[in-house]
Amino acid sequence: MAAIIGTSASNLSPSNMDYEQLKIKSYKHWEVYLHENQCYLGRVFVQLKEDKNIDDFLAIEGEARDEFFLIGNQIKATLKALFKPDKMNYAALSNVSSKIHVHIVPRYKEPREFNGFTFNDTRWGKNYAPYDRSFVLEESMLFKIRDTLKAKLA
Repeated sequence: MAAIIGTSASNLSPSNMDYEQLKIKSYKHWEVYLHENQCYLGRVFVQLKEDKNIDDFLAIEGEARDEFFLIGNQIKATLKALFKPDKMNYAALSNVSSKIHVHIVPRYKEPREFNGFTFNDTRWGKNYAPYDRSFVLEESMLFKIRDTLKAKLA
């Protein structure tokens, strides 16, 4: 199994993940990344590019705040079109990384199939966390999910 290892672009993961390889799209104030753990098919996070001493998501103002909600709605529409989640979860925790970021976690009542693989949301009806940290996909599958999202968000 190939791993995506290198310099972490965001220090969001303790796994030495090179998130630059999982970048989906860059905007003026934000960047969108595929989360390395896809136990929830299509899970992404949106990270503020320059936090300028902002240490709380609710402290974001003006153009950056407006852009976040535009991006969030685009991601939600993209995930709904591609994978048809039954619900969306959002988390802005900043526990592992102090960089401002928000996880967008699609949730599924029933299994979803993508590229020949079946994804099961084993925590449907519960908090998305704790999620299955042992869930690992081949690098090629991560890239396929990334590229599918990237094409739809273009």
